[in-house]
Amino acid sequence: MSEPVVLVAGFEPFAGESVNPSAEIARSLDGESIAGHRLVGAVLPVSFAEAPIALADLLERWRPALVIALGQAGGRSEVSLERIAVNLIDARIADNAGLQPIDQAVLEDGPGAYFTSLPVKAMCAAMRALDVPAALSLSAGSFVCNQVFYWLAHLLATEHTGLRGGFIHVPWLPGQLAAHPGEPCLPLSTLLRGIRAAIGCALTTTRDLEVAGGNTH
Repeated sequence: MSEPVVLVAGFEPFAGESVNPSAEIARSLDGESIAGHRLVGAVLPVSFAEAPIALADLLERWRPALVIALGQAGGRSEVSLERIAVNLIDARIADNAGLQPIDQAVLEDGPGAYFTSLPVKAMCAAMRALDVPAALSLSAGSFVCNQVFYWLAHLLATEHTGLRGGFIHVPWLPGQLAAHPGEPCLPLSTLLRGIRAAIGCALTTTRDLEVAGGNTH
């Protein structure tokens, strides 16, 4: 019997970048095994029209046991475990196809938001235990990352019930700082250590930690 699959999906570069750390993570983890599960890495297009279709196709093809979607969040200093996806597209910049939707719904008549189905507090603790800077986040933005997170949660709620998945944002890589001097970054080796820990935790944790993790503002 073949190993069950964990789908790790990153994004192609966008906004003039030559690399995207989320894609580098997905490619690096492809073929590895964690807790008896085979990791399958994939790279999604940064396209409002194409990314949801690509995601749905990946779910149908691989029928994974767990989905970890990843995205680049330049300017953040920590790996961000996203807690909520909102039904809003408000693009500050155009996607890679030149589209820039403003104040549109991800899904007409869809719920206002979806919460992650991952044990994000436990995953955050697992990463911090390995000295990987990590934090919970209440905003995945309003660009393609949030759109994919919302579509993932919607598909899990309607077509792939019982499957768990969520979204993680990662900072710049050091090599990207020539164009972003002074911005925080993390080496790929640190990001890989953290995402491996997060995946292992998600696969082995059925109930999230009951610890305070919210914000006061």
